[in-house]
Amino acid sequence: MEANGVVEGNGDGAEEAGCFDIGSLGRCLSSFVDEGSPESHRYYLSRRTLFEMLRDRGYSVPSSEIGQSLQEFRAIHGQNPDIDRLKFSATHKSDPSKGYGSSWMLVIFCGTGVVKVSSVRVIAAQIVNRGSLTGLILILQNQITNQALKAVDLFTFKVEMFQITDLLVNITKHVLKPKHEVMSEREKQKLLKKYSIEEKQLPRLLKKDAIVKYYGLEKGQVVKVTHTGDITESHVTSRCVW
Repeated sequence: MEANGVVEGNGDGAEEAGCFDIGSLGRCLSSFVDEGSPESHRYYLSRRTLFEMLRDRGYSVPSSEIGQSLQEFRAIHGQNPDIDRLKFSATHKSDPSKGYGSSWMLVIFCGTGVVKVSSVRVIAAQIVNRGSLTGLILILQNQITNQALKAVDLFTFKVEMFQITDLLVNITKHVLKPKHEVMSEREKQKLLKKYSIEEKQLPRLLKKDAIVKYYGLEKGQVVKVTHTGDITESHVTSRCVW
């Protein structure tokens, strides 16, 4: 019935209107709570970002790994994953024009302790077929000593290091991040010729920039950056790694 402009009812239409009782609301909210271990969640997120990163660099990565759910990851690795089982490798898609051939990348997760020289020796022992190894990616969860860094520098292949906390989110997917596309050497030379400029005259990207690290870029490589927005029209710039 209606009284003083207020409609009274028996509540049967509450759910149809999108309302729930306290019990239903509690169950709904609990579905968003992760009751698993923080460690397994952290490993899951960082490993997924790594697979996406290697895919974006041109490596062959199984879609099943990228699409794997947290529940599936925990079913395989448990609540306290063994870091040795998290190790994986990926082979670059053969493209002679880019000079990659049958090269491959190895990814190794380090433990939660400080990475020392002894840790580097253990890592070195895990590496086989070094001749075709493009590079090694180490995932750190703590500091690495200066002596360990010197030991890493002795490797004959490129070594990249990421803190695990920097991989919990894929930065290239951020809505505020402009689109970045790595130019080939041919595209770079065409750009320089078009504007009659030298490499050093291009806007710069520092080696420590997150995008540079994500794509594993080297000094002299050029990135095409496309900015889009609701207020301003899209525009394109080119930046050189320095």
